[in-house]
Amino acid sequence: MKKRSAMSEKPSKYYVTTPIYYVNDKPHIGHSYTTILADVLASYHRLLDVPTWFLTGTDEHGQKVQQAADANGITPQEQCDQTVVRFQELWKRLEIQNDDFIRTTEERHKKVVQETLQELFDRDEIYKAEYEGWYCVGCERFFTEKDLVDGNCPECGRPVDKIIESNYFFRMSKYQDWLIDYIESNPGFIQPSFRANETLGFLKNKELQDLCISRPKSRLAWGIELPFDAEFVTYVWFDALINYISAVGYKSDEEQFEKWWPCSCQLIGKDILTTHTVYWPTMLKAMGVEMPQSIFAHGWWLTGRTKMSKSLGNVVNPMDMIDKYGVDAFRYFLIAEMTLGQDASFTEEAFVKRYNSDLANDLGNVTNRVLNMTSRYCEGKIPAISKDGLDTVLEDALWAETTAVAEQMGGMIGDMKLDASVAAVMGVVRKINVYLQERAPWSLAKEAGNEAQIGYCLYTAAECLRVCAALLYPVMPEKMAALRTALGMSDAKPQLDKLIIFGVLEPGTEISQPGALFPRIELPKKDEKPAEKPKKQKQQPKKKDEPAKDGLITFDQVMAVNLKTAVVLEAEKIDGADKLLKLQVDLGSEKRQLVAGIALHYKPEELIGKTIVVVANLKPAKLRGVKSEGMLLAASVGETLRLVTVDGEIGPGASVK
Repeated sequence: MKKRSAMSEKPSKYYVTTPIYYVNDKPHIGHSYTTILADVLASYHRLLDVPTWFLTGTDEHGQKVQQAADANGITPQEQCDQTVVRFQELWKRLEIQNDDFIRTTEERHKKVVQETLQELFDRDEIYKAEYEGWYCVGCERFFTEKDLVDGNCPECGRPVDKIIESNYFFRMSKYQDWLIDYIESNPGFIQPSFRANETLGFLKNKELQDLCISRPKSRLAWGIELPFDAEFVTYVWFDALINYISAVGYKSDEEQFEKWWPCSCQLIGKDILTTHTVYWPTMLKAMGVEMPQSIFAHGWWLTGRTKMSKSLGNVVNPMDMIDKYGVDAFRYFLIAEMTLGQDASFTEEAFVKRYNSDLANDLGNVTNRVLNMTSRYCEGKIPAISKDGLDTVLEDALWAETTAVAEQMGGMIGDMKLDASVAAVMGVVRKINVYLQERAPWSLAKEAGNEAQIGYCLYTAAECLRVCAALLYPVMPEKMAALRTALGMSDAKPQLDKLIIFGVLEPGTEISQPGALFPRIELPKKDEKPAEKPKKQKQQPKKKDEPAKDGLITFDQVMAVNLKTAVVLEAEKIDGADKLLKLQVDLGSEKRQLVAGIALHYKPEELIGKTIVVVANLKPAKLRGVKSEGMLLAASVGETLRLVTVDGEIGPGASVK
C-alpha cells in the first residue's frame, strides 16, 4: 500500500484559552464542555508536535463572589480557596491537560492589572465621572434605560438596581468605528460568522458607551484596588479579561509573551460574546496589544429545549456522569453531540443511545472482532504480511477511506468541526465492520492455503483500527491508549507523523485482550406498563403435530425453532443472581439481550467475541427483572457445561439447520 506523509499544514504554535470561571459555586456541564473542548484542541496540536499552551483558571473577584462568601459566613478569599479546588479536582477527573491555571487573586495577575490601569490612566484612556444607570448584580454590568427589557436586565432577565455614583471610565466609545472595520476586515476574528454579525449588529445599531471600569469600595470591597485611587476596586470584567495576557508574561516576561501571543483560539460561551468581542478588543487596542487570532463562541447545553439553570434544577453534574459512565464516554458525548456554535441538548437517554450505538456496538464490537480473530487465526500475534498473489481490492479500498479521513482531520479541526471529525472516524469504524463481513476470514479458514489472505485481512483491519484510535485519542485518551496497547503498541500515545503509513504494527507482536472497552448500558424503562394477561383460551382439540405420548415431535415442530448464530458483544453479571449473566449479542441484522444461567461456568470476559447458537424466535421473558430476548444453547454433563458453537468461524445471523 502507498505510504502517505503529512496530514495537513500545521501552525508554528497554538495557544488556546477557556474563559476563567466564577468561584461562587461548583462547576457544571457548561464549564466542563468548554474545558474539554480546549483540551481536545490542545491535545490534537500536541500530537502534531506543535508547541502548545493551554490556559484555564478562575475569576475570583466581583460582587457575586463577595455575596457567596457572605452567604457562607466566610471571607471572599476563603470562598475562592474552597471553591477553586472543585474546578481543579474536576479537571483532573476529566483528564484535562492544561499547561497553566490562573487565579485572578494571584499576585502575578494583580500586578499586571494595576500596571495596565495606571498606564491607560496616564494616557487619558481612563477618566473619572459621575454615572447614573441600571446595574445588574448577576451580570455585574451597567445598562442604560433603553437597554432594559421589561425593566429587567437584557442579558439574564433579573431585576436591576438604579445607581448614581462617581466612577472611572474607559474611553471605549472612541474605538467603535475601528472595531467595526477590524471585524469586517478579519472574517476569522469572531467565529462562527453569525456571531460576528451579531456583534456588528450591536455596534452598528447603537452608540457605544464608555465602559465603567471601577466600583467604589463602599459598595464592593472585593477586587483589585485602582492604583490611582484607593477608594475604588477594578470592575471584574476589566480585571478578568487581562488574564489571557497576564498568564503568558505580559509586562513580566517579554520573551514568553512574544512566544505565545497572539492567542490562537479563545473559547467562550455565547452568553459572554459582548464582553469578549467588544470590551476585550477595544482594551487591547488601547493598550497597543495585538488582537487574538480567533474568538469562538459555542452554544448552550439545554435539557430538552430548556437552558440548564440551577434555579430550574436541571443542571447536569459532571461528577455524577463520570462516576456512572466513565470519563472517556462523557468526553466523547460532549464533543460528538454539539455542533460548535449551535445549542445542543443533554439528556441521559440521548447519552446512553449514542454511547451504545457509537462506542459499544460500533467501536467496541470492531475491536473485539479484530482482536479475537487475530487470537484465533494468527496465534494471538500481529500477522506477517505479503501482497504476493493476493486479492487486496477490499483492503486497498478500506485503507484509502481510512487515510482520506485522517488527511481531512486537520482541516476539520481547524474549521472547529469537531463533531464532524468524530463522525468521520466513526464512519471508518463502521466500514471496518462491513469489510470484515465482506472478506469473512472465518469462511476463508475453512479451506487450507488461505492463511496469507486471512493474515492480510486482519492486519489491514488492525491498521485501520490503529488509525481510528489515534484520531480519537484527544477525545478519549484513556480508552484509546488501552486499545493501542491491546494492538501490541508500546507507545500508548500516538505519533501523528506515522499515522497514515501502512505497516506501523510490528508483525509477530503479541496482542492482548482489554475486555469490553465500552460495556453496553441499559437504562430502566420509564412508565413501563406490565404485560397484559393473556385471555383464557378454550381447550382446542389435539392437532396432528402435537408431541405424541412417547415424547417424539414432528418435523414441522423442529422447523418452527429458529436457530441462528450470534456473536457475543458484551457480558456482565446480574446483581443478586449468582448463576445469571446478561449478554448483548449480534444477530447480524439486529442486536439483542439474552439472560443465561452460565455464570458458574464462564467469566464474562471469556465470552466476548464467541460465536454461539441461540433460539432467535423464543418469546421474550424476564429473569430477575432483566429482559431476555432469546436463549443460547449449551451442553452439560454433571457439573460441566459448554456452549454450543459452530465448526469454524461464521458470521452472526447464519441459520443453524
